[in-house]
Amino acid sequence: MIKVIVVGKIKEKSLKQLIGEYEKRISAYSKLQIIEVADEKIPQENSQLQDMLAKKKEGERILSKIKDGEFVIALDLHGEMLSSEQFAKRMEQIQTYQTSQITFVIAGSLGYDESVLQRANFRWKLSDLTFPHQVVRLLLMEQIYRSYMILHNTPYHK
Repeated sequence: MIKVIVVGKIKEKSLKQLIGEYEKRISAYSKLQIIEVADEKIPQENSQLQDMLAKKKEGERILSKIKDGEFVIALDLHGEMLSSEQFAKRMEQIQTYQTSQITFVIAGSLGYDESVLQRANFRWKLSDLTFPHQVVRLLLMEQIYRSYMILHNTPYHK
């Protein structure tokens, strides 16, 4: 089972459709659940304290959706980069030798509360580039699907 916990909602219809297409493709290989948790509304001129409190509240919402025994992968700018093939192999190893429950987490625009990073089993950096959180969700879905294609030796990834 793959679970994706994200902070915030996607508003763009076209992006929702693309993500929906990957959800459908992934469902042929694994049960998939996407959970959106509310993002904190922060003022334009916010302080460090306001940022910290917002991250803490978002972190609590994220952690409330994670169960014991789930392998948690936090998408994080300070995580480890993997090629698509390395990612597929990591997914296979986790699901074969550790647990069938993999949970991906995408933080809000302020990043993670430290409590979420402490719960993560692995921190994964998608790219050195910076993307909007909504695009990260699409990229994650594509990479999950790509990993299944790699593991099943289908030509999609070539």
